[in-house]
Amino acid sequence: MKYALLVLLLITPTFAAAKPLHHCSKDALIQAKKLLDFHFGLDERTEINELVTVLKPIKNPAGEGKFDVLEVYGHIYKGTYRMHFIYAQTENQCLLVGQEILEITLL
Repeated sequence: MKYALLVLLLITPTFAAAKPLHHCSKDALIQAKKLLDFHFGLDERTEINELVTVLKPIKNPAGEGKFDVLEVYGHIYKGTYRMHFIYAQTENQCLLVGQEILEITLL
């Protein structure tokens, strides 16, 4: 019992320190599906990973401020694609200002 309590106490701060999801995570998943459909057409084999990774913000190339970058992976048949969605830093609003797609080739 002592060990179970000790393990619980050690694990709890890890969960409390976890990064909260970005408020545009759901929008990034929707945009990922749209981006793959745009490039490859409607395909029933399209899959979007539910994991959205928040990357380090990038500098605004046209002035002051920064943009948030969210990374999403998607798959079509045997292809894997990494997508970056670039959002303006606003509260409670998701303003998509750019997107990138790159095919990941496994050798």
